[in-house]
Amino acid sequence: MYEGKDELTIIQADIKRALKRPGAGWAMLLDLRRCVLCHSCTIGCVAEQKSPPGITYRPVYEEESGNYPAVKRRFTPRPCQQCDKPPCVAACPNAGEGNATWKSEKGDSAGIVMINYDQCIGCGRCVIACPYKARALDKGAFYTEGTPKIEEYEKAPTFEYSKQWPREKYNIPVGVARKCHFCLHRLRKGMLPMCVSTCIGRVNYFGDPTDTESLIYKVMQANKDKIMLLTRTKTPGETKLIPAALTGMEPEEISQKIGYPGKAPEFAKASATQPRVYYIVA
Repeated sequence: MYEGKDELTIIQADIKRALKRPGAGWAMLLDLRRCVLCHSCTIGCVAEQKSPPGITYRPVYEEESGNYPAVKRRFTPRPCQQCDKPPCVAACPNAGEGNATWKSEKGDSAGIVMINYDQCIGCGRCVIACPYKARALDKGAFYTEGTPKIEEYEKAPTFEYSKQWPREKYNIPVGVARKCHFCLHRLRKGMLPMCVSTCIGRVNYFGDPTDTESLIYKVMQANKDKIMLLTRTKTPGETKLIPAALTGMEPEEISQKIGYPGKAPEFAKASATQPRVYYIVA
């Protein structure tokens, strides 16, 4: 609750106001003091995006530190960081607005790193360039493969980037790079990102951080000394790949080698990629 109101009610009003504001740009703030590792954001995201095996937009990392009886645990949700200086875009051979991937700086998608599935060639260079392990190539799998039939609910379309994408074995987005996009298709209708709406702990604040009336602005101002940025995520045993190594490598193998979707976060006060996802770290 914030001043007697549910945060979600306030954030939805903030989103609707931002859609009418020239120059607005989306950002997210996560208060890790509130996360209880329920995974409702992860599951809500999978349900909303119809995410197949091998694709996780919103993992939650679990860490433990200290020694008994002074043991601490920290849970860190990791959406795409929507960087203002995105390494994934720099690595793409077909980058640019309207091409495979770009950083949107205008309109109702401002602040989001976009992917155009129709233009992506599935080379995997963006996947290995992301320091947050936020991208993966869709290998075209179904959860019910190997059973008597692939269930109809797995063939339901996703509406990412406000376009209908039927789930068919050899059709886009199979074979291309996928990641979190702040549920742009929902934002355009004045709705909350799914991870924000499903969170039982109200971990997420969302909106335009330059809007002084918004809740995300107010909470960031009240917690300036506690706000941190992700610099990278790690996975034990991960392998650093170079573009030349991707030739002939299957999507699943690429994900396994880089340690997608990550295991442990590294925080700092500043990050070279300039993420638009901020964290309150106790």
